[in-house]
Amino acid sequence: MNDTHLIPLPRLQAAMHLVVRGFGSSADEVAAVAGNLIEANLTGHDSHGIGMLPRYADAFLQGGLQPNAAVSTELDAGALLRLNGNRGFGQVIGAQAMALGIERAKALGTCVVALGNSHHLGRIGAWAEQAAAAGLVSMHFVNVISRGIVAPFGGADARFGTNPFCAGVPLTGRPPVILDFATSMIAQGKTRVAMNKGELVDDGCLIDDHGRPTREPRFTVVPPFGALLTFGGHKGFGLAMMCELLGGALAAGMTQRDADASQRRVLNGMFSVLVDPAALADRAGFEGEALAFIDWVRASPPREGFDGVLIAGEPERAHRARRTVEGVPVDATTWQEILDAATKLGVDAAAVQATALGG
Repeated sequence: MNDTHLIPLPRLQAAMHLVVRGFGSSADEVAAVAGNLIEANLTGHDSHGIGMLPRYADAFLQGGLQPNAAVSTELDAGALLRLNGNRGFGQVIGAQAMALGIERAKALGTCVVALGNSHHLGRIGAWAEQAAAAGLVSMHFVNVISRGIVAPFGGADARFGTNPFCAGVPLTGRPPVILDFATSMIAQGKTRVAMNKGELVDDGCLIDDHGRPTREPRFTVVPPFGALLTFGGHKGFGLAMMCELLGGALAAGMTQRDADASQRRVLNGMFSVLVDPAALADRAGFEGEALAFIDWVRASPPREGFDGVLIAGEPERAHRARRTVEGVPVDATTWQEILDAATKLGVDAAAVQATALGG
């Protein structure tokens, strides 16, 4: 097992700001990138948190990530927006794209946002949360342009990315329902975290480079590569296909179809549908039915081995509350990778270490 640092939130924020400044980002971009990554850690999704910075550093040094880029509009057709992320930090591009879509949906009742060419958009739930905070329902289909990491159902090697799907439903007076998941059994980043911690993954998640079942996370992190499997067999595969066809072919005009492992950049396309429920139906009636159903489901007696029914978004909020108080756990291997990335970016790794851990 790997040692783990438990870093107080204020110290982690200050340390990650130091690292992100190494990209040459503006102050606003530093705050957006570091804040989004740390928020992923707070919600328990370490796979999409600060452990991504080493990959971002490599992508930047290869020219695949463009700091201080902004979204540009390629098509404005009222309730249809086609946007180019210009390979900018997805933490910035995603927020800008959602802001444009929210403004249009509030005015017209709905908006379809087709975003392409964004660098890694991070935890897609953040964009559903942004829409929900504005009172909007949203759905997001996302593809991934990077080294293939997921095998098609019935296939023995990787052909596409983890292709996440996300949906959010706002509820007045209650936290929103936020469903956010990779169409693979587990996110790729979770295998990186498992490998760094010296842990195995659960059965049924991975195949090795010969297409055989394995629990060794290294087969998605270092060569020879195997592949993740889709959740639910053909069902997850079908949803992954929809994410590629909508987020990739339609929104981004770009799909995953090569095995090049040399490029470290991670590009995302995202097909988002935003709807103002008040423009579609009586909002009070909609929310009344939604809350009645949620309460009905939650009243199911706990099954053996469970504490009770959790609604999508609740585990993340519980993690956030706990880690905000207790600090954010970062395994020693991931932490060293972050320090090495800081050095690559021209940042004093010793200063990052001292800021986060003291001494």
